[in-house]
This record gives sequence, C-alpha cells and structure tokens, in this order.
Amino acid sequence: MADDIAEISIPEILREELEKSIAAQLGYAGSVTPQQAWDLLQSGEAALVDVRSAEELKFVGQVPGNVHVPWATGTALTRNPRFVRELEAKLASRGGKEAVALLLCRSGKRSVSAAQAATQAGFTHVFNVLEGFEGEIDATGQRGHADGWRFRGLPWVQD
Repeated sequence: MADDIAEISIPEILREELEKSIAAQLGYAGSVTPQQAWDLLQSGEAALVDVRSAEELKFVGQVPGNVHVPWATGTALTRNPRFVRELEAKLASRGGKEAVALLLCRSGKRSVSAAQAATQAGFTHVFNVLEGFEGEIDATGQRGHADGWRFRGLPWVQD
C-alpha cells in the first residue's frame, strides 16, 4: 500500500495524513486542520465539501467556494440516502472518486462518518476537516469559543 501512496498526486501534507490513516485503519484518508483546509482550497489542490444541512449553511454560515453535499438533511438530520451519488456528481469535474475532497461539518464528527461512507464507495482522497465549522461545545454549552473554522478566523459568509 505504501508504494501506491507514492504514485498518488496529492499535496505532501495530505500524503502524510494518508499514511497515518492507513496505519491507524481509520476508514478514510485522514484529517487536516481548518487552516490547512483553507490553504488547500485557496491553492486549488482540493475541494471543500460542506456536509452540513442546508439549514445550517443558511443560518450559521458557510465557507466561500465550498461544495455542498449534505450528509443528513432537515432539522432532524435524517441521513441523506443520495450522499455518495451527489458527492460523485459534484466532484465529477475535479476527478470524481479520485478528487481530493475535504469534508467539513459542525464539529468534525459527521464529516468522519461521511468520509468513511465515501471511502467505502470507492473515493480515494477524502479527508476530514478537524474541529468543523463551529467547533466543540465548551463548558458554557456554546460552540465557537475554543476551536472550529470560525474561531480560527478563517473566511466565512452568512445569508
């Protein structure tokens, strides 16, 4: 498997994460920090795929230039049965199942499940964005005060 990694054309930081992921048997390509994700998106080396619901994007905010493929939909967060097909269609112009995709959710947990499902469906370079868009819940029961995309001061917009 290590020889296969050497032939993959991905940025070095992702190659390192992929090697760690294989060793740890994560079931997806690995994880990147929010800053690494933004840098890769800006350089055109990866697509940022927001897997949150449409409601979350509208009311909480989103990263400019993202691709939206919800892992779950509605306020009940019902699993999207078309997730893999929609992901492949949205990434078709970027290499389809070979595209480098960085999955972002609220806290970095849903995106792990989505990355595992995409990998099981044959996607080869799907990475999780650690901390998510809003981050973990802090001691006061709120998000966005300790980590996450917005906390890190990275670009985002809101309707």
